[in-house]
Amino acid sequence: MSGNAVRLQAIKDVEAYVPPAVSFDPGEEPGQIFGENVFSLNAMQKRLPKSVYKSVVATIEKSAPLDPLVADAVASAMKDWAMEKGATHYAHVFYPLTGLTAEKHDSFLDPVGDGTALASFSGKTLTQGEPDASSFPNGGLRNTFEARGYTGWDVMSPAYVLENPNGNTLCIPTIFISMTGEALDHKTPVLRSQQAMSAQAKRVLALFGHDEPENVVAYCGPEQEYFLVDSHFFLARPDLLNAGRTLFGAKPPKGQEFDDHYFGAIPERVLGFMMDTERELFKLGIPAKTRHNEVAPGQFEVAPMFERANEASDHQQLLMTTFKAIAKKHGMECLFHEKPFAGVNGSGKHVNFSIGNTTQGNLLLPGDTPHDNAQFLVFCAAVIRAVHKYGGLLRVSVASASNDHRLGANEAPPAIISIFLGDQLADVFEQVAKGGATRSREKGTLTIGVDTLPDLSKDPGDRNRTSPFAFTGNRFEFRAPGSQQTVAVPMVMLNTIMAEALDYCATELETAVAAGTDFDEAVQTLLAEIVANHGAVIFNGNGYADEWQVEAEQRGLKNLRTTVDALPELISPEAIELFSKYEVFSDREMHSRYEIGLEQYLLTLKVEANLTAEIGTTTILPAAVRYQTELANNVAALKAAGVEADLSLLQTVSAPIAELRAGLAQLATALSDLHDHEGIAEATFARDAVLPAMAKVREAADALEALVADDLWPLPTYQEMLYIL
Repeated sequence: MSGNAVRLQAIKDVEAYVPPAVSFDPGEEPGQIFGENVFSLNAMQKRLPKSVYKSVVATIEKSAPLDPLVADAVASAMKDWAMEKGATHYAHVFYPLTGLTAEKHDSFLDPVGDGTALASFSGKTLTQGEPDASSFPNGGLRNTFEARGYTGWDVMSPAYVLENPNGNTLCIPTIFISMTGEALDHKTPVLRSQQAMSAQAKRVLALFGHDEPENVVAYCGPEQEYFLVDSHFFLARPDLLNAGRTLFGAKPPKGQEFDDHYFGAIPERVLGFMMDTERELFKLGIPAKTRHNEVAPGQFEVAPMFERANEASDHQQLLMTTFKAIAKKHGMECLFHEKPFAGVNGSGKHVNFSIGNTTQGNLLLPGDTPHDNAQFLVFCAAVIRAVHKYGGLLRVSVASASNDHRLGANEAPPAIISIFLGDQLADVFEQVAKGGATRSREKGTLTIGVDTLPDLSKDPGDRNRTSPFAFTGNRFEFRAPGSQQTVAVPMVMLNTIMAEALDYCATELETAVAAGTDFDEAVQTLLAEIVANHGAVIFNGNGYADEWQVEAEQRGLKNLRTTVDALPELISPEAIELFSKYEVFSDREMHSRYEIGLEQYLLTLKVEANLTAEIGTTTILPAAVRYQTELANNVAALKAAGVEADLSLLQTVSAPIAELRAGLAQLATALSDLHDHEGIAEATFARDAVLPAMAKVREAADALEALVADDLWPLPTYQEMLYIL
């Protein structure tokens, strides 16, 4: 079948799509299934001895050390619970530095001497596993021939049963470390950084008179954006299949210019997918809350409620896996690439961040009069100090070859890390800088002018979608993370820089009080000092404006435009000292993540460059040449008949064909020269030579898409992929 025939057949197959049969009981009560496949505290309480249950709860809720003696009882109850739900195997689920989820499955059944098998699951098996670590990224922490790695049960994140038509599996979230104890995953540093942040936050709370405050935890509420494409189109696009984004594609006649997709009526097929995914998420205890159309055609969003950061991170990985699986069931592919389609908005994963505990609640809740809320102001000031001092680390936490296509594109925040506080808080901190805050802007009322409608409350400050780190009422929204990235990395950075900032605040206040300074006066002095030294990071204006680039440089804020610019932040002396001090990463672990970042950046670009060369050479160029030949033959036939031929169309088509050939040659040279470099120099060359060569090939190919006869064009087009669902 020719390339064009594949495309036309894909369109026919999409039009003939029949939605899958409803797989659930329409009479099912809302909330009835929530958490039914989770070995939750409720499930544990029903099955565990009272003393064991109390021990587990103390670990989960109060971060008490896990008593090794409880493991056998928990394992036995967990096995019985899982097998009652049809599980035949268990899997230690871990999160290696690929950014994806990994798992190793083992059967509950062990053979016995009489030819039968007995189900068993011990505490030792629950708490520790041993997958092969040699084939996962480690950035030089391990030699290739050194294979041993360990998984360790994370009791803070509940086990769950993952259903499959061919059999169910008990999944146990775990850490993943090397034989030398170094982190080979994203979960271990989340837990380490959480512990470090909590210790410093409790010092601050103690200064405000809270006796023996509960552990403080970071909360995370990630908003997930994604695209849906019919599977027939997806399979007809080698670039989507292998790279997750279209390396070719002309802008459609209608994109997102009309703003008619954003919050529009959800297409019936997509709504079926959403309802199916939400049901599966609910069974897994994932609190999906909001669903809607996003800005670009074919783009959508799901937003879960806040959870503890460690659990939220695990749930995000599980959410992406679930979305991909359910999309296939509905004859679609779910795309999490940050920029799958040029010319329309890409996808992010806004990370809503706050900290708090069970007794003091949300520590970033300002109340109606934040100028009187000294405790809130100290914690908010700590955020300001942390983001200003370590903005480079926040930038590198979202750095990837794929997210480089999105950041700074007037659809996502710029690469400059700044804070938006809103009118109310900005005014309060301005007062602090001048000697003390005495008032807060109050909420207003919106009068609609329609008698039958109630007045609406008006927040004291607007929102700012151009800010990478914006205060949104009771939390900060980190808008820079990419759609397919794990939220664990930003949370590690946020926890660790907050640990340093809270450590600083606690030390300053403790020192001042010990010297006889009144506590309220010490707080005012601390707040004024932080605003004076770190207020440059506060920016309430338009982050898309060109003027902000100039102003940010004058303020001393870093503008790390690409991953290559950002990665060295990981191995700066300041970063290594920070993570070593709070025992989140060792020097070796920091360097390993730098090396892995370089490796993954280069691997991504090499795959995309090779795909560009292959598709350009074997698919697009032949189609264009066929059309060129057809036009040339028509011209020749007219001349032979003595008719004057119009050469303009042939000349118009021939020009981009020549440019396509030149671009492919330039790309081949760039790929060949890439091998002459290594390390950061290789990544820099890839950015500065390979990417521009790919862009040249694409420019010529996209021009040809607008010229070549439709019956010859081989690839599904944007207007087909984005609008036919």
